[in-house]
Amino acid sequence: MTRAYVSIGSNIEPARHVRHAVAALRERFDPLAISPVYETPAVGFDGDNFYNLVVGFDTELPPERLTEIFHAIEAEAGRRRGGKRFSARTLDIDLLTWGDTVRESPPPALPRGEILKYAFVLKPLADLAPAAVHPTAGRTYAELWHGFTGDGGLQRRDLALEG
Repeated sequence: MTRAYVSIGSNIEPARHVRHAVAALRERFDPLAISPVYETPAVGFDGDNFYNLVVGFDTELPPERLTEIFHAIEAEAGRRRGGKRFSARTLDIDLLTWGDTVRESPPPALPRGEILKYAFVLKPLADLAPAAVHPTAGRTYAELWHGFTGDGGLQRRDLALEG
């Protein structure tokens, strides 16, 4: 089994869509480890705030199959692909890490670059797996968060996500 960490984000009816994503992942990969939910301003465009969190689970599925499942869950929530990269969305589910795998191709690239770039990805990952080590940075997520500049406007939100 391989430990996967996945980011979830939404800024269109975010509470509803985040709950949908967690429930759908729980159906397929229970048990889940779930970070706190953070509300953050949209990045790269003017839009409503996002809800973001990270989920961890153990799986035997390869990254490509996981990505297919995530895209299906996004489609169930009304996500349409092909628009602008930075835009409003019902649901965004991205594989952040798959064990200690490091690769550029085939897609998805692992670990996902956004881990080291955005507070809304790193902070919930550091909350969930503080002692886990980033596959290329060689430091724990807690250490990476401690050294991160700025909080990206993170605000913790209480959102019931349990099944």
